[in-house]
Amino acid sequence: MATAGATAKRKPVFIKVDQLKPGTTGHTLTVKVVSSKPVQVNKPRGARSLSSLSQASRPPRIAECLVGDDTGAIYFTARNDQVDIMMPGTTVILRNAKIDMFKGSMRLAVDKWGRIEVTEPADFEVKESNNLSLVEYELVNVE
Repeated sequence: MATAGATAKRKPVFIKVDQLKPGTTGHTLTVKVVSSKPVQVNKPRGARSLSSLSQASRPPRIAECLVGDDTGAIYFTARNDQVDIMMPGTTVILRNAKIDMFKGSMRLAVDKWGRIEVTEPADFEVKESNNLSLVEYELVNVE
């Protein structure tokens, strides 16, 4: 077992939304939730009806949440228990967040290695005019 002295934690480096780039991970940022919209998950073919599913294999809950700070906004993909936390007007700290690409645009996500913490309300206004998820990216192979 590691001792407390051997595993010194480093201070988190908070970044702003406008500094996010495609394919990057390990971000820590403070954002305010602007809106949250549930996404309907389609049942795969051959799947059993909802009544016969056990508690452990219940379908995932997903919501697209517009989050941001005073530099910009981005869509956040909330999954399962995260959906309950990401309510409009809530200020949260996203730790170890990553950028996923969905249909050529950036989406912010926190997987099982990250953490979402509700914090005191922020005093900034979200700059919705700079929505990074509206920028479409294309993968170009360089020869």
